[in-house]
Amino acid sequence: MPAPMNFTRSDRIAVQLRKEIAVLVHQAVRDHALPSVSVSDVEVTRDLDLAKVFVTTLVSEESKAAVKALNEMAFEFRRVLSRTLKMRRVPEIRFHYDDSVDNGERIEQLLRENAPKED
Repeated sequence: MPAPMNFTRSDRIAVQLRKEIAVLVHQAVRDHALPSVSVSDVEVTRDLDLAKVFVTTLVSEESKAAVKALNEMAFEFRRVLSRTLKMRRVPEIRFHYDDSVDNGERIEQLLRENAPKED
């Protein structure tokens, strides 16, 4: 029988924040004409003071502008979350670009370039 999964409170809050922030980001993209952005991950510190929100964009050249705009809206997102979540204190939100998709594409391209040629 597999061992039970042990999730910390910060893990559970990260999952909840990811869902809620994804909705807020989707609304912000639509309302503020931002580049298309998706929330890929949320990491919350153990003391629940900070939430790092990782986002991806369809066009990586627009990522800096999107992250900057989202960080400018982070205070408003936090205010909305404080009303919707049943938490005493909502973590500070900081947006970061998730370059894992770009890295994966680069690795895939290198593998294709260096693949053995079939005759």
